[in-house]
Amino acid sequence: MPSPIVRFAARTTASAVVPAAFRRSLATAAAGAAEQKTALHAFHVKNGGKMVEFAGWSMPVQYDGLGVLASHEWTRSNASIFDVGHMLQTRWTGRDQTKFLESLVVADADGLEVGRSTLSLFTNASGGIIDDTVVNKQDENGFYVVSNAGCAEKDLAHIREQLEAFRRSGGQADVQVLDLSLIALQGPKAAATVSALSKKDVTDFKFMSGRHMELAGIPVYISRCGYTGEDGFEISVSHDKVERLCNALLEDSNVKLAGLAVRDSLRLEAGLCLYGHDIDDTTNPIEAGLTWTIGQRRRKEGGFLGSEKILPLLQKGAPIARRRVGLLVSGSPARENAEIVSPTGDVIGKVTSGCPSPTLKKNIAMAYVQSGFHKKGTELQVKVRGKVQKATVVGMPFVESRYYRG
Repeated sequence: MPSPIVRFAARTTASAVVPAAFRRSLATAAAGAAEQKTALHAFHVKNGGKMVEFAGWSMPVQYDGLGVLASHEWTRSNASIFDVGHMLQTRWTGRDQTKFLESLVVADADGLEVGRSTLSLFTNASGGIIDDTVVNKQDENGFYVVSNAGCAEKDLAHIREQLEAFRRSGGQADVQVLDLSLIALQGPKAAATVSALSKKDVTDFKFMSGRHMELAGIPVYISRCGYTGEDGFEISVSHDKVERLCNALLEDSNVKLAGLAVRDSLRLEAGLCLYGHDIDDTTNPIEAGLTWTIGQRRRKEGGFLGSEKILPLLQKGAPIARRRVGLLVSGSPARENAEIVSPTGDVIGKVTSGCPSPTLKKNIAMAYVQSGFHKKGTELQVKVRGKVQKATVVGMPFVESRYYRG
């Protein structure tokens, strides 16, 4: 029986000196696996990109002539281009496209207006998170869905299995893997750049929406969203035109290239989860603080995988063993897996992401702690290289997001 998922021609199938802790956080692919390359790989190298392995892909961690701190600050005040062409892009169509999609994600996909997007979650039968994803109602005929590179094969295997069962029960739906490049233009000056290259006013182009446009004469599908907490766009474009588009963007003096290191520090300041670190197959949306991704109608009707496990946790008094929290950490930065202890010395959680915040000039971390220790202002301790340091629970995002809502 042929696969129900159509995969278009695959993308084409080096490492920099970076801090060991950061390298470990990037190394998510199986050891020895061949690194894949985005269509911009040669472009990165030509422009001084320091390439590292990330989720099985050779990606730029930073660029010559612009340190990580300077690049972070540049993105906060200007605009930066990130290559996210390793992400999984899919198109969902067919008579029962919405019904099938809603069987796999927690979003109210049926309630999305054409052009609108929402962050959602693929969940498993146990209520865990298979992946986080952005669902966009691209047009009346289908959805455009973007998922994580590191989960691509897992996601596709899951979708394939569920689609085969859906079709056997009489449902009609199709899922196509889109062989396209994807770049993100992020920062407060991104909108001005997009407006100039499109020769269009984008003041009506709001956060979490998408549309077909031309930038510098190049057809693209562009969404106003991102992974930095700043205003910005994600731009889906054909492989053969992505380098020309990047060069057109870089003609604006307010735009520079940025790598994975900056993307990670920006997303952590924004309080955004990194799959495989802050959420995974064993994490449910409630303890992860992602209840808001579950549409109101879906909370009443359920119908997605694991809903019978997840929805009871929404009831008042439901037992939730742990909670995702933000921490301000005194002393040295607390990195992933650092133990968190209570004032009485009991281990009550662990750090899942952490770094010095370039914006706050303080050490920040994301962590899971036992319920009861998750309230803002709670004083805790974290073990860093055998030394106990003070940590305080704070709200997220650590740095106020600046999404454009019109």
